[in-house]
Amino acid sequence: MSIAKRKEGRAAVSDLGVQFEIEGERYLFTPEESIKYQMAMQTDLIVVLDDFTPVTADYEEAERTVRRTTLWARRCREVFDSECRRLHISKDKRPYIIGVVQGCYFEDLRKRSARELLEIGFDGYGYGGWPMKDGSFDIGTAKLIAEVLPKDTLLYGLGIGKPDDIVKCYELGWQIFDCVLPTRDARHGRLYVYTADSMDEIDLKKDKFYEFYNPKKLIHTTEEYPVSTACDCELCTTLTRGELARMWRDRDERVLRLATIHNLRFYAVLMEKIGNMVK
Repeated sequence: MSIAKRKEGRAAVSDLGVQFEIEGERYLFTPEESIKYQMAMQTDLIVVLDDFTPVTADYEEAERTVRRTTLWARRCREVFDSECRRLHISKDKRPYIIGVVQGCYFEDLRKRSARELLEIGFDGYGYGGWPMKDGSFDIGTAKLIAEVLPKDTLLYGLGIGKPDDIVKCYELGWQIFDCVLPTRDARHGRLYVYTADSMDEIDLKKDKFYEFYNPKKLIHTTEEYPVSTACDCELCTTLTRGELARMWRDRDERVLRLATIHNLRFYAVLMEKIGNMVK
């Protein structure tokens, strides 16, 4: 969606769907196709096609994305129910289907979007649009969405995010998160490290419960201790910081795999610890 809007402008998106151009051929991707493709992949959670609100959107444009998101959500719900009937999938066996709340930074539009999606009916609701405001996570919008939806609603933090933002959202009632940060940061030498001596001592309520380690810095080549003593991943149990730093400087491709494993383990531990938190 964001690629289409950036390359093709507003004309790329209409009430029919999203238009892409690939090798000179134009393709129309519709809400109906979105659901059918996800059903074909047999996913256990399906997200409706929504009109992503640009961070620079004015009120008029944000209102347009809310209207279109509702239109598409209704069509997605209809084809989802139809596919479940066609495939003879019972209610207790079918995937979850998630609606997406749009509205940018405008509170009345966020409330309207949530209300309209509730009227259609979904198993859960997602944080739509760019979750950042003035360089920081937009916790105000996350709080607003959680408050306007019924208590104990399944909330999906699309594109969220940073470990501390995940913790803050969990405390507001958000339960599912996804983000490219763990793997993308790993490839660029940005490793997440808990500020604790062991896994048992990790405290997510601390103001700074994690920090970053960058193996590309020369200073780390002489450090002969683990990247983290609060981690049991393959990297932290087999290599020292110095060994990793020297491998990185030598452009040893194994470091990308090890860094990725480490960051994914960091996030896995994060979710385990969140599950044990008392709100």
